[in-house]
Amino acid sequence: MDAVDTHILNILRDNARISNAELARTVGMAPSAVLERVRKLERKGVIERYEARINPKEVGLSLTAFTFVHVEEGVGTLDTGQKLAALPEVLEAHYTAGSASYLLKLRVSDTEGLAQLLQRIGRIEGVRDTNSTIVLRTLKETSAPAVVETP
Repeated sequence: MDAVDTHILNILRDNARISNAELARTVGMAPSAVLERVRKLERKGVIERYEARINPKEVGLSLTAFTFVHVEEGVGTLDTGQKLAALPEVLEAHYTAGSASYLLKLRVSDTEGLAQLLQRIGRIEGVRDTNSTIVLRTLKETSAPAVVETP
């Protein structure tokens, strides 16, 4: 990856719907050269997919919570984590080092929705207990990291 690839990735991170012609104008290259670079980044797995960002509040999911999940399973066993990750309200599921085995990012309608979800989580075999933090205000949220050129 070079500076042009980095520039292309950062443009696509901010607007994945940009046309190839506009992308080429922005980076100062021929459209065919930019298209080949994007395809190469896709083949190499640098670009995994393109997706629409949905405003959670507009679809009735105004409460965000982060939940630590303590489980009773062997170290490195991810069976419970796979069950947690399959829940539709779970946006992120991370296997962690520390006091809890998993950290989940959840989106639900309200505190009642969170209570119901935590009950469902508690019924999953292997879950010992949970500890949740409710988000009051989000200052930054993105799923795509900024890309910087490496020397």
